[in-house]
Amino acid sequence: MARRINLNADIAEGWGAYDIGDDASLMRIIKSASVACGFHAGDHATMHRIVMLAKELGVSIGAHPGFNDLWGFGRREIKMRTDDLEYMTAYQIGALQAIACYAGLQVTHLKAHGALANMAANDRGYAMAIGRAIKTVDSSIIYVALAGSEMEKAALELGLPLAREGFADRQYEEDGNLASRAIPGTVYRDPATAVEQALRMVEHGEVRARNGKIVKVSVDTICVHGDEPSAVAVAKAVRAGLDKSGIEVVTLPEMIPGR
Repeated sequence: MARRINLNADIAEGWGAYDIGDDASLMRIIKSASVACGFHAGDHATMHRIVMLAKELGVSIGAHPGFNDLWGFGRREIKMRTDDLEYMTAYQIGALQAIACYAGLQVTHLKAHGALANMAANDRGYAMAIGRAIKTVDSSIIYVALAGSEMEKAALELGLPLAREGFADRQYEEDGNLASRAIPGTVYRDPATAVEQALRMVEHGEVRARNGKIVKVSVDTICVHGDEPSAVAVAKAVRAGLDKSGIEVVTLPEMIPGR
């Protein structure tokens, strides 16, 4: 049974004058923030605000790259050459690294967003392209990957630090992939449901799939999606559940030693 875990959220997903999610509240609950880098969401000012808050609160930061799709919030699949995908990912890492300098922070992990993450979970070419971008820009960056996915395999093959991710607020399929958001009920907005799933993953290394099957998973970090209206309530409940169970919540660099 794991006695420590990382709790992360996708952060800075507004753009310009528009905010998506209550970033300020979430940052006081989580220990690692995956920061949108301007392609699916986010901009220089939003990123700057988040890195300064991360410094104040002791939250580690990571790049949250997505497809160049502001209109679709990065949730529409885009087929592209793997070399283009690699450079696109490297570009977004570099953007956050530059803004992080204002807070004197390092970018310590990378977590792909939305459709990019879903495609890379099953497409070796996409998973390896993301990994090559990490290895080229900064090989100490932790590759956050859906447990059991092609991204996990890519991180291991490339010798990158790896954090296997589980989701408190999403339903799973029996193959270990996340169930489509298009299916009603696959996003958990009830805090109690999210707590139960998070604790089951951390304490027992398993999750119940949409069809009822028990799926084995190994997780180093638990995600709560920051763009949901229920995000703060869910994150608070999950953090409280972990604390009550005696599970220490730490940053990703603390969770993955030797990065």
